Amino acid sequence: MSTSIETQNRLEIRKVTARIGALVAGVDIGKELDGETVAVLRAALNEHKALVFDDVDLDDEGQQRFARHFGELTTAHPTVPSVEGTPNVLPVDSERGRANHWHTDVTFVVNPPQASTLRSIVVPPYGGETLIANAAGAYRDLPEPLRLLADSLWAEHTNDYDYAVPEESVDEEKARQRAVFTSITFRTAHPVVRVHPLTGERGLFIGGFAQRIVGLSTAESRKILDLLQSCVTRPENILRWRWSPNQLVLFDNRITQHYAIDNYDGRPRRLNRVTVAGDVPVGIDGKSSYSIAGDASHYTTVV
Repeated sequence: MSTSIETQNRLEIRKVTARIGALVAGVDIGKELDGETVAVLRAALNEHKALVFDDVDLDDEGQQRFARHFGELTTAHPTVPSVEGTPNVLPVDSERGRANHWHTDVTFVVNPPQASTLRSIVVPPYGGETLIANAAGAYRDLPEPLRLLADSLWAEHTNDYDYAVPEESVDEEKARQRAVFTSITFRTAHPVVRVHPLTGERGLFIGGFAQRIVGLSTAESRKILDLLQSCVTRPENILRWRWSPNQLVLFDNRITQHYAIDNYDGRPRRLNRVTVAGDVPVGIDGKSSYSIAGDASHYTTVV
């Protein structure tokens, strides 16, 4: 879709870092957006991977309305309960667990969300930043021998990602949270290098739910995954966002990873998440991801 000069001039899109992130002004995302505005925002998301909107006037309904401009919504999560009475909204609440590990949302299903929105509800007085990493920048930086290796690999993703944590180190509340998170076990094979369906960019599609390289042992897999992961999380690839009240961040779940820093001394921290249904990932050879275990049809349709 072509966009008018007027629409492009009205929106101010300012880069936050060289590789990832932009602040967007000149649009009220609490209102229904016209097609031209959505097209400009989609193009900005393709380029910057993460967009930040300040001083938003949104409730849960408004956040869902904004996210729907980019596609059909998923339910809140395949296993974790939603906000009561709002099946598409997930409370990312420090009282319900902390996602302080690098991951891409819900990669343990065959078609993870294409995009995620996070809206600040309760912000701690310090800390609590969200890190978002550019997986395409990481891929471009790989030395050729490592890039050729990554191109050939597939990884198995599972929501039972913390199985290696000794049971004796898990307290009663964490054990309850783990039981909910793993109440349905999902296992899916994805290409380690995913081709973005809109831009054609290649990105490392791994993160915390990727537990094993197909065809390798767990120990062998861990060494390779750790090496590739270290490329994703280089400081140059990362946006470190310090939350303020009434902000929304939209990020491309197909070509980023994120991490919520646990550095706020247990103070209350709450974001609400709404995700947009995505397509089945495709590798550079044109082959699609495939499900090994777990039916996620209650969570998302296949786009």
